[in-house]
Amino acid sequence: MNDPLKDNGSVTVVKSRSKLNYLILVLAVLIGAGSIYYSNLIANQLKEREREQIELFAKTLETIANDNSEYNDNVMLLFEEIVVANETIPVIVTHKNGEPKIHKNLKIPQGLNGQETTEYLKQKVEEMREEYAPIVIANKNDDGEVFNYEYIFYQNSFLLTQLQYYPYVQLSVIAVFFLLSYLAFSYSRAAEQNRVWVGLAKETAHQLGTPLSSLMAWLEYLKSDPELENREITRELGKDIKKLELITNRFSSIGSVPVLQPENIFQVIQSSVSYLQTRISSKVKINLHFEGDEVVAEINKPLFDWVIENLCKNAVDAMSGIGVIDIYVHRSPEGKVIVDVADTGKGIPKNLLTQIFQPGFTTKKRGWGLGLTLVKRIVEHYHKGKIFIKSSELNTGTTFRIILNGSAPVSTSKTG
Repeated sequence: MNDPLKDNGSVTVVKSRSKLNYLILVLAVLIGAGSIYYSNLIANQLKEREREQIELFAKTLETIANDNSEYNDNVMLLFEEIVVANETIPVIVTHKNGEPKIHKNLKIPQGLNGQETTEYLKQKVEEMREEYAPIVIANKNDDGEVFNYEYIFYQNSFLLTQLQYYPYVQLSVIAVFFLLSYLAFSYSRAAEQNRVWVGLAKETAHQLGTPLSSLMAWLEYLKSDPELENREITRELGKDIKKLELITNRFSSIGSVPVLQPENIFQVIQSSVSYLQTRISSKVKINLHFEGDEVVAEINKPLFDWVIENLCKNAVDAMSGIGVIDIYVHRSPEGKVIVDVADTGKGIPKNLLTQIFQPGFTTKKRGWGLGLTLVKRIVEHYHKGKIFIKSSELNTGTTFRIILNGSAPVSTSKTG
């Protein structure tokens, strides 16, 4: 972990990318809300118009019912132009006791007898009653007194129903289209990143090969001198050359399928820490905490060493070279192997917690921002495990948690 209080171009790029994502999300929500609002506005206008048509429908029926003339051209014109012309709005006219009288624009299931048709219409009446209040038709005698009532029940036309659901269907189709586009883009970007990772790793391994061969030759030359053969500088130089060989093998492993083998996690971490302790600040102490019997996991030792080294080096940077790193190893009840790496550094602000594993994210003035990205790739892509920040508090420290797939012990001996 680097100093979270410093800012550089990489952090700015990540922040700008996050702001752009939020801006796109806000614009999408505004467009969706605007589309729904406008469609509902049109739907409400159409709904009011249909209400007016049904009221006119009711007045026409009322006029026809109360017209006592044998033949009235005006009444027949109203009947033809209003009642017969309604081909869209479902309507049921009932007697006062609720028995259906006439109906229009209803799709009645085929094969129903008279009683079944009546029951079906009564059921539709109840559905219409829940949707809209009925319109009353007053039947009058010759003296103009009301002697009976009838009721008109109706519901939205198919066109109005379509219009109400149209924006949601439209937005769903657009959302699915953008989701598929995003997945395709993400897959393409991930594939491109994989090619970059592999190319960079292979080229790095190739470039390290030449100076490494030269250093090995110089080491053999120093060992040929009896005065230098057993000197500490010669032994440490040999360790560094082995480390360079290990690093070269690590880079060569990127892009190929690593071989996973059962390894004692405590011994693997202990080996990494022993090498690091003499090569980091003397004011940083690394403590290992081991619980229970032998804890074994399926790992690729050179790559997992890389994970531990990266986390420890980032912790040293976060503590500015002064502090304590505690590494805890234990097995979960589900059989998973848990590795916690805790430091006493500056901690990570909450707004950066979701970004630290992203490529290019770094708070160093000189850094590529690939260390934690590489760690995540090794743990999750190659080892099918998980890595995340268990906890982080400013000016207190950060704890990374690694979860690996457990394995049966390689021996019955107890280590630790």
